Amino acid sequence: MNYKIFRSAERGVKNLGWLVSNFTFSFSNYYNPEKNGFGLLRVFNDDFVEPGRGFGIHPHSNMEIISIMLQGKMNHKDSLGYSEVVEKDWVQIMSAGSGLRHEEYNVGEEEVRFLQIWIEPKLQNISPRYQKRYFPQENRKNQLKTIVSNEEGQEHCWINQNAKLSLGYFDAGQTTNYFLNPLNKMVYVFNIEGELTVEGQKIEPGDAIGLWNTEKVAIENITNSKFLVIESPINH
Repeated sequence: MNYKIFRSAERGVKNLGWLVSNFTFSFSNYYNPEKNGFGLLRVFNDDFVEPGRGFGIHPHSNMEIISIMLQGKMNHKDSLGYSEVVEKDWVQIMSAGSGLRHEEYNVGEEEVRFLQIWIEPKLQNISPRYQKRYFPQENRKNQLKTIVSNEEGQEHCWINQNAKLSLGYFDAGQTTNYFLNPLNKMVYVFNIEGELTVEGQKIEPGDAIGLWNTEKVAIENITNSKFLVIESPINH
């Protein structure tokens, strides 16, 4: 087994007052040649947005873009004709493919916190698509809930890549084992809240750990904890 720890204190930070973005990997005005992604996981941003503020219309192409709402309420409007509102526990994806444009603003009364994740696609220039799903916290206690997969289905979002994202919400003292195909796959565990150990390594809130060359990853919840697991290819 190999692993690499990504500490919260080592993230790049963009602070515009109304927006605070924490960048695990090189993004926007933050560049670190040693942090250009982890496998096909290219972007992992932990974003906080003030009420009434947000991101104007802008384009994307050939990237799988996933937003996980942790707090607040945000709109989504795009060139495909979707006009949606997503709140806490909603997950949305954009398979940007040949190209789309979208905007998103905090339309609620409290600060928004969401995770923005970009994964390189399996196929280029596919028809773009948007999707959202609701994963209420009370329905996924003490379990790893698949929220994104490469397989179509009614209970999760699906993307154009052999990847899987799972949300964990566990009581203190619970241990879970995550099993993966070790062939060309890696696992990235991000601690949203609480104290975890992952394969014996202590992971504080905002920390993450990437692991590869293993079939199983053991996650122990020292306190009540919330975390995200991303499994994706190491390379094409």
